[in-house]
Amino acid sequence: MLASPRFHKWVTRFPLTRPLARRRAGALFDLVAGFTYSQILAACIDSGLFDVLAEGPQDTAAIAKRIDLPVAGAERLLRGAAALDLVEAVGEHWMLGSGGASLRGNRGIGEMVAHHRLLYADLADPLALLRRGGGGGALSGLWHYAEASGTGDATAVAAYSALMAASQPMVATQAIDAYPFDKHRKLLDVGGGEGAFLTAVGARVPKLELGLFDLPAVAERARTRFDSAGLGERTTAHGGDFLRDSLPRGYDIISLIRVLHDHDDGPAMALLRNIHTALPHGGTLFIAEPMAQTPGAESVGDAYFGFYLLAMGSGRPRSREEISAMLREAGFSRPRHLHTAMPLTASAIVASRT
Repeated sequence: MLASPRFHKWVTRFPLTRPLARRRAGALFDLVAGFTYSQILAACIDSGLFDVLAEGPQDTAAIAKRIDLPVAGAERLLRGAAALDLVEAVGEHWMLGSGGASLRGNRGIGEMVAHHRLLYADLADPLALLRRGGGGGALSGLWHYAEASGTGDATAVAAYSALMAASQPMVATQAIDAYPFDKHRKLLDVGGGEGAFLTAVGARVPKLELGLFDLPAVAERARTRFDSAGLGERTTAHGGDFLRDSLPRGYDIISLIRVLHDHDDGPAMALLRNIHTALPHGGTLFIAEPMAQTPGAESVGDAYFGFYLLAMGSGRPRSREEISAMLREAGFSRPRHLHTAMPLTASAIVASRT
C-alpha cells in the first residue's frame, strides 16, 4: 500500500490522513536532502558565521565582508541557514537562531562538523566502503590507531586527541550524572585521551584519585591538561597500549568513555579481559558511549556510528544487551544499564569484577 501511487493520491487528499502524509513526505525529503543540510551547517561553522552573529544583529553586506563571501553568496547561505533554524531574519538584519546559538555553545559539535569532510569523502561511494570492509580512506588517516594499534608520536596524535578533548564533555556530563563516582577511591580512565573526562570528574569529586592510560604520546598531552587544571598532584598519566600492555593495578573503578565501540569484537574482548585482570575483586567497570538500538536514538547507533566506525576502520556500535553479554564472557557480573539524561549522546553500563 505504501508503495502504491493510488494510495499516495488518496492519503494526501483525505482530510484525516493529509497531515500525516505531509509529515512523512517532509521526513523523507529531509533524508534525501540531509547531505545538503550538513554542508550548509559546515559552511556556517567554517566561515565563522555564528561567531559573527553572536556580536549582534547585522545586515547581509556587513556579514558578507566579515565571512569573506560575495553578498549574493552570503545571502544564499543565510537563507539556507534560516530554513534550518540556525539563524533568523529580523527585518533587514540577521541574528543567531536557536540552533546556531546551541551549536556555538557546544564546541565539540563544531569540531565534529569540521572533521566530517573526511567522513563525507569516504562515503562518496558507500558501496565501495562496504565492499572493502571499511577503513583505508580519509577518516582512518585521522584515527590512525584504528589500523595501527600502539603507534603514534606527538604529531600523529595531535589531531584526533584535540577532537576527542573537544567532544568529550558532551559525554562526560552524562556519565558523571549517571553514576556516584564519589563512592570510589581511585579511578583509571582507559583510552582517556587528553584527559577531558578525568578533568570533569576531578572537578566534581575532589577526593577521588585519578589515573589515565593511553598511548604514550597521548598521555603526555594529558599531563599538560592536568597541570593546567590544577590536577597534577592527584592524577597519574600512564603511557601504553591497552590491547598489549598490562594495565596499572590499585584502582577500584575503571572507565571506558567512548572506547569500546571503537574496536572490533576480538580487540574489545581482549580489552575487557585486560581490565578484569587489573581490577581487584569487587572492583567496578563503567562504560559510557552511544549504543545501538537505544530507544529514541536508533539512528545515532547503527546509522551514524555504524558507518562512521566503518570508515574509521575499526569497531561497531553495540546494544546494551550485546555489551552486557561481552562483560559476562569477560568475567564480570551484574552488568546493569544506567539512565542518562541524553541517551542520544551516551548510554551507560556498569559491572562488577567477581
